[in-house]
Amino acid sequence: MRKVLHIDCDCFFAAVEMRENPQLCHVPIAIGGHSDRRGVISTCNYPARKFGIHSAMATAHALKKCPELILLPGNMALYREVSQQVMAIIQCYGIAYEQVSVDEAYLELDPDDSAIEIGNKIRAEVEAKVGITVSVGAAPNKFLAKVASDWDKPNGLFAVKPHKVDAFVSQLEVRKIPGIGPKTAQRLAEKGIVLCSDAQPFSLLELVNLFGRTGASLYKRCRGEDERVLSLGRVRKSISVEHTFAHDIFLPEQLNNEVEFLWQKFLQRTDKANIDSRSLAPFVKVKFNDFSQTTLADHLQTVSLDSFRQLLQQARLRHDESEMQGIRLIGIGGRCPDINEQQLALF
Repeated sequence: MRKVLHIDCDCFFAAVEMRENPQLCHVPIAIGGHSDRRGVISTCNYPARKFGIHSAMATAHALKKCPELILLPGNMALYREVSQQVMAIIQCYGIAYEQVSVDEAYLELDPDDSAIEIGNKIRAEVEAKVGITVSVGAAPNKFLAKVASDWDKPNGLFAVKPHKVDAFVSQLEVRKIPGIGPKTAQRLAEKGIVLCSDAQPFSLLELVNLFGRTGASLYKRCRGEDERVLSLGRVRKSISVEHTFAHDIFLPEQLNNEVEFLWQKFLQRTDKANIDSRSLAPFVKVKFNDFSQTTLADHLQTVSLDSFRQLLQQARLRHDESEMQGIRLIGIGGRCPDINEQQLALF
């Protein structure tokens, strides 16, 4: 039986800022962009969360919820340094390790080791040596460990033991499954699927017909199944850039002009990453001023200024309000050629 830990730093960016300045520990703080530049919240501490503030929230909206919110610009160099310290501790335990972001990682343990004992050791060592806290989930696979690490936050440990997997999963809300967002959760609820136990009577074919690739994943996850092994090396899947406008843009001509600036940034990024842009398939993202968004890709083209312009114009017309809907953000990117996708036209 596998033993997998998911280690997740608690409100990471905010935690580092509070470590650097203890006076911030008991007041609401957030790291994010300025409201006058249409910034969004990256991370906030727990006092801020009591006001309903969360990551990806518009800074202007966060300040309305909490006028006393202290907004910090962030220090990525410092965050990366602290992340390296945390990951160095985690890697000392277990037989396999996979870092999935700046503030979270998976650890596979020897079957003879105690997941709870090692999880608590990691928590204590990170707090003592780095000065921040982490939460740990322990389970027989990556999916359940990821869910478990969010169960007892902050600075907690929750274990899903093998003999309790069925009971735990049956009462788990499907919206807790990584990859199922609010819209998908709503679609599932319309079919009477709120808990994982609600999805279990459906066959694999039924779920795939109803929800596509999400349905295939749901069939396994609602049973607590996940065969994924830890990835010892991270493979780049895509590269992209985006820009939020200070003022909405409405006209097709404006969109064509604005993408030129992003195109230059995109070329700089691919050059820095030593990637031949001509090998990439283009995709775009458009976020409208009502905060709805759409993405569009074309695996038959290669990235170019013209291909991005074409995709952006198509994406712009997808909104219900058609041409008159204001656009607040656009993004362009390329997918690497070794990624096997069955449906790249829309994802």
